[in-house]
Amino acid sequence: MSGQGMVLGVLGGGQLARMLAQAASPLGIRTLALDPAAGGCAADVAMTQQAEWDDWAALQRFADQVDAVTFDFENVPAATARWLAERVPVYPPPEALEVAQDRLTEKTLFRACGLPTPEFRAIASRDELEAAVAGIGLPAILKTRRLGYDGKGQFRLREPADIEAAWQALGAQAETVGLILEAFVPFERELSVIAVRDRQGGFRGWPLTRNWHVDGVLSLSLAPAPQVDASVIAEAMGHARTLAERLQYVGVFALELFVRDGQLLGNEMAPRVHNSGHWTIEGAVTSQFENHVRAVLGLPLGLTAARGPAAMFNWIGELPDRRAALAVPDLHWHDYGKTARAGRKVGHATVCAAEASALAGRLEQAAQILGRATQAEPAISLLRQD
Repeated sequence: MSGQGMVLGVLGGGQLARMLAQAASPLGIRTLALDPAAGGCAADVAMTQQAEWDDWAALQRFADQVDAVTFDFENVPAATARWLAERVPVYPPPEALEVAQDRLTEKTLFRACGLPTPEFRAIASRDELEAAVAGIGLPAILKTRRLGYDGKGQFRLREPADIEAAWQALGAQAETVGLILEAFVPFERELSVIAVRDRQGGFRGWPLTRNWHVDGVLSLSLAPAPQVDASVIAEAMGHARTLAERLQYVGVFALELFVRDGQLLGNEMAPRVHNSGHWTIEGAVTSQFENHVRAVLGLPLGLTAARGPAAMFNWIGELPDRRAALAVPDLHWHDYGKTARAGRKVGHATVCAAEASALAGRLEQAAQILGRATQAEPAISLLRQD
């Protein structure tokens, strides 16, 4: 395949579809996004169609127009993905999508692949919740098995009295999307592996990313993650490769990890391009978005080395004023074209530099301008020690 005249189909029309389209365009590849909702921000840069996930006639028309299909988010119904896979290549494969849609299945797979996880129990009733709390201990987190993301569908239990409140908050979903109780991990740091596997089994990973979250939503990412032993990097990449091969994965994915007492623990896997990999657009030789397009369409993968250290601010709810921020050297602004709304990802900014000390200064300058000084301080401190 040369790539000439190819069309990438994307299920979902949000910011990830938008950035995939932006990465595909210089390669001469057009993008067609399909979403049940109208007005997705991908429409600014890609062709779009509106259809329900079970509108088989519309999905057939979609399949007839594209060379391969991928996902903008992981909550696309697996039945839709399987139906399309009988008509057009779908990557990642529907089986990988299904695993990542269910926290219980996902963590069971992690353990089967040799990746330790926090203790967990499936929960189907209030009695099972009480028994799981007794077995796992507190603190712990009750989560929906499906459809939860960015801290949604979760309830933290700190003491036995929280059991009733947790059940009142999430118990009604036990029969619909299922529940899981996970031990709370007093982790030292959060890392993510952003990796890509092509159709022939070729595997590449970007440098590990260090992440900080606020209220369960990514706030700041720093890459390459500083002060991480080479053995930890190799172990993290090894786990990612094992998972990718077990799932016969094709495309970019993220593996989120906790570090506790020097041990890696699997948290979640995202079967798509990921928020913590946005820094790769300006900070790596080939971005996660371009390599995802390449992998899905059967094109050779690009290099994944970092051009230098980079940090990314995530914008939730509304965008700050960009004018002053753009005066920071090597700061790159991304407005997703979304209407401001509480809890909504509306954009990000990436700051790059040739070395850690320079990035520390630029990051501090940007954080002061953008009102993120407190959140950026841990990253700045690490950069100055590196």
